[in-house]
Amino acid sequence: MGPLTGASGNTSIRQIPLLLESENMELKDEIIINAPMQRVYEALNDPDILRECIPGCEELIQHSDTELEAKIVLKVGPVKARFSGDVQLDKSGAPDAFSLTGQGNGGAAGHAKGGADVTLVADGDTTILSYDAKAQIGGKLAQLGSRLIQSTAKKLAAKFFKKFAEVLDGETVG
Repeated sequence: MGPLTGASGNTSIRQIPLLLESENMELKDEIIINAPMQRVYEALNDPDILRECIPGCEELIQHSDTELEAKIVLKVGPVKARFSGDVQLDKSGAPDAFSLTGQGNGGAAGHAKGGADVTLVADGDTTILSYDAKAQIGGKLAQLGSRLIQSTAKKLAAKFFKKFAEVLDGETVG
């Protein structure tokens, strides 16, 4: 009797929902940072500042000028997962623009991969930061539904940029 053979000896094929579903999402926003463009660019490339600003970031290791490794704990709805991932930076348009791509694995909770294009525009003593990010989520996380995933991603991005702005604002106060 094989793995798909029923008690009567007949082959029974049953559809089992697989955790291979995926969910695509896109985030775009524009943020004004109260710091000169060069300082914003430097901060976006500083692993210590990024570690402080990324929600749930436990570890951020810079392997080279263009490669980072991260360990992040996130809670999306009822699913809490520890993600390990790699990020590659393309700085060919720096400091006005750069892009990043990455992928992460959260074990049983699922996986994610995506990228973002970031543009910086000097506006006096401030910088206008625009980003356009796309991601694909798979596994249990994808089964939570696009509305929950999208709203969680927006909240995480808002937390990151709020903290990022606070860190740079704090530098100018001191």
